[in-house]
This record gives sequence, structure tokens and C-alpha cells, in this order.
Amino acid sequence: MTAWDALGGYLRETQIVGSIQSTLYWDQNTCMPRAGAAWRGEQLTLLARQLHSRQSANEYADLIAAARQEWSEHASAPDHAERGRNLDLLEQDLGRQQALDPALVAALATAKSEGYNRWQQARQASDFQLFAPALQTMVDLRKEQARQFNEPRSCWETLAQPFEPDLSLARLNEVFAPLRQQLPELVARSTTAPRPRMANWDLPDSEQKLLCHELLSSWGRSDTISAVARSPHPFSITLGPSDYRITTRVVSGQPLSCFLATAHEWGHSLYEQGLPDQSHQWFAWPLGQATSMAVHESQSLFWENRVARSRAFSQAWWSRFREVGAPLGCAEDLWTAMNPLAPGLNRVEADELSYGLHILIRTDLEIALLEQGLAVEDLPSEWNRRYRESLGVTPDNDAEGCLQDVHWSEGLFGYFPSYLLGHLISAQLSEAMTAEIGSPEEHVAAGDVTPLLAWLREHVHPLGRAMNAEQLVQRISGRPLDSAPFLTYLEGKLAALSAL
Repeated sequence: MTAWDALGGYLRETQIVGSIQSTLYWDQNTCMPRAGAAWRGEQLTLLARQLHSRQSANEYADLIAAARQEWSEHASAPDHAERGRNLDLLEQDLGRQQALDPALVAALATAKSEGYNRWQQARQASDFQLFAPALQTMVDLRKEQARQFNEPRSCWETLAQPFEPDLSLARLNEVFAPLRQQLPELVARSTTAPRPRMANWDLPDSEQKLLCHELLSSWGRSDTISAVARSPHPFSITLGPSDYRITTRVVSGQPLSCFLATAHEWGHSLYEQGLPDQSHQWFAWPLGQATSMAVHESQSLFWENRVARSRAFSQAWWSRFREVGAPLGCAEDLWTAMNPLAPGLNRVEADELSYGLHILIRTDLEIALLEQGLAVEDLPSEWNRRYRESLGVTPDNDAEGCLQDVHWSEGLFGYFPSYLLGHLISAQLSEAMTAEIGSPEEHVAAGDVTPLLAWLREHVHPLGRAMNAEQLVQRISGRPLDSAPFLTYLEGKLAALSAL
């Protein structure tokens, strides 16, 4: 056995342990009884210890070193560059794992399980105080984690690296600056633009489930490799090379929420399914993993917004919605409902204009929690103040406010900017796609989205972690990431909806 093969076998076993952890997480979010939370916490803590032990062990370091030596002796191998990139990333991840105290790893796993359980209870009761102690614990543990990593970055930047490799606050502020200025202006215009308004309506759960099934079938879903369930917060997860899971939820009084969430999460899953060689060589290696969460979000947002929220899509689907009870008189009724362009309280249900403001608020708040001294107990009032000033709306309770997202219960600080970066990446990639094969809307109107997926499978999905998000955008679009394509897209959509 070569050193490379020995390292690959070790990585595969580690991936299996990680997939068991992911399976327990899936169960926790979908069908586990609430009383099982304590035992599940112990299970996840044990697995976290085992994973950290494998990912920081001297045996593992020796395998990487041997594979590096072997790599250096075979510079003419056809996959020499790919193997080198894999080893670079493995060495980087090894350094981070070896920097962590195993006791901290175990404490984080316990805190994540407890935090998720407390968040569910607090959200149901709309009482932030039930969640506040768990959030404080998580903030303290993540600060300690950043300290142990001891990287030349701020606390928030360090915690953001697993989601957005090489991201700095300076670069984030540079990219987001035009959005902070122009998004409020667009939102203000959308609230005064004359557009038709639909009366309140809803659809039974069974009909929403049927529509989602038909959507996924039309987008090529195979039930031999994928599964769909419900959870308090929609998400996508990969449990193995041929095991892709998504969840959605039905929201009373919001008949399109489930449909759009399903489109969004399936976009995530399509990306996972298209990563390099999922069933063979690279699944357990870094190159078989997502470039970043911003690229991940760009794929889900593409299918949700560029496809499902497009005018052509509404023209194709409005009669089907009417058949199951939606009060739609024409395609424009569905298109308007898909794109309400009205600022609200909920991020997941937000329109494309106001969505970015939801993300900016969350990003600023988590930076304030980690680096600027914002007290956990002051989070609800600060959240409400920022919503009032940025979006002109104020939550009536904690469930509508700072308890609506699951991310902080699991300590995912640094994740939220990926959503807005994903919007920017999606817009820039869509421009490149349009120049090469025609606009997404043209293909939707023709009733065939397979060319869209084929283009993404050729240009985006196979890159994996061969590069970071900004390098990917530069490679595909020919220019650095910026907000202009996204803002141009929003201007066009607002104008088209206002002209109805």
C-alpha cells in the first residue's frame, strides 16, 4: 500500500464517523422526541471526541507527512497538483485540530446539543431568557476556541474561516459597503411602488407537500439517493456518497414558504451531488468538499430566486397552483406572490430586496457579541432596535425576533455573511451563464432546466476546495467579486414588478 492509499483509508474511516454524527444530527432535527435530547447530547459529545482524536492524532500527522514525502517524489504524476492541494488543506486542518484542547471539543459538542434543545424550547415559548444561558456558554466557548487557534485574525474572522476560507473583516466590509447604502433605498422604493397586492390565502399541508414533490421531480430528484423530511428550520445535509437529505417546513398563512424552502434546500443538495467524484476517490478528501458556504448558498439561491421566483416559472406553474386551491387569476398573481417585495421580520421568508438587510443585522450583532462587548442579555433589545431602524418593522415577541434562527444555538458564528455573499456570487455566476448559454429565465420558459444544471456541473460544482470563493468567481466571471451584478439584478426585478 502506498502512503497515499494509507492516508486515504484513514480519511475514509474518519468520514464514516463524521457521517454517523451527521445522521444523529438529522434525526435530532427531524423526528427525535424532545426527551431524548440529553442522551443525544452524550452521543454527539462522544463522537466529537472521537473525531477530534482522529483528526489530531500523531498517527494521522505521520500519514500526512508520509504522503507529502511520496508526493514530492512523484512530480510527474497526472494528478500531482490535485494531490498537493489536498495535502495543503489536510495540513492546515491538522494544525487547527492539534491546537484545540480535547476538553474544549467535548464541551462544544455538549453545548451545541444543549443549545439546540434550549433554542427549540425558547422559540416555542417565545422567551429569550430560556435560551440566554446556553447562548452565553456558546459565546464563551467559541471565544476560547478562537484563542486556542491563535491565528493572526480577530475572533470573529477566526471562527468564520471554516465557512469562508481566507475571509477578512476588511474585505467583507468592502464588499458589503454598497449594499449597506443601496439596499435601504431599494426597499424604500419597493414599499411605495404601485404593484398589485394579493389577498391573504393559504394551502393545506397535503397540497403544499404535493407541489414540492412535483417541483423536485421536475428538477430531477431521485428518491434512491435523496430523502425529504420536516424540521423546525430547513436545511440540507449529506450523509454519504449516495445519501442526500433535505428538510423543509410548512408555515401557516404562508403558502409559498414550503415551496421556496424546498427549492432552496434542493439547490444545496444539487451542489453536494455535483462535487468531485462523490462516490469514489475524493469523497473523503478536501477536494470533494464544498468550496465555501457562500458558494454553497449561491447554488441554493440560484434555484430559489433565479428559477423558482422567475416570471417564466410562474407562467409555467400558476395553473397548477390554482388547481390545488390557490386563488390565482393569472401568472402575474403567482409571480407577485413569489416576490412580495415588502420588508418583514423573518429572514427565511424575506424577499430578495430586504434579505440582505436581515443578514447585515445578524452579521453586525454576532461581531458585537464576540468582539465589541454586546451582552447576551441585551441581544433582544438590540435586535429589535436594528430592525426598526433598517427595515421599519419591530418584532412583537422573541420568536419573531432574535430566536428565529437556529445558527447561534450551535455556535455557527461567521456563517450568516455567507448568505449575502451567496447572493452576490449567484448574480455574478448568472451573468457568466447568460453570456454562454442564455439566461436562466430563457431555459425556464422553454421548460427545460437541464442546461442550467449542466452549466453549473461543468463550471462550479467540480471545483470543490481547489480554490476559495473569490478565486472561483474570478475564474468563472473573469473579474473580482463585487455587488454591482446583484444590485443591477434587483433594480431590474423591482422595475418589472412595479410595471405590472
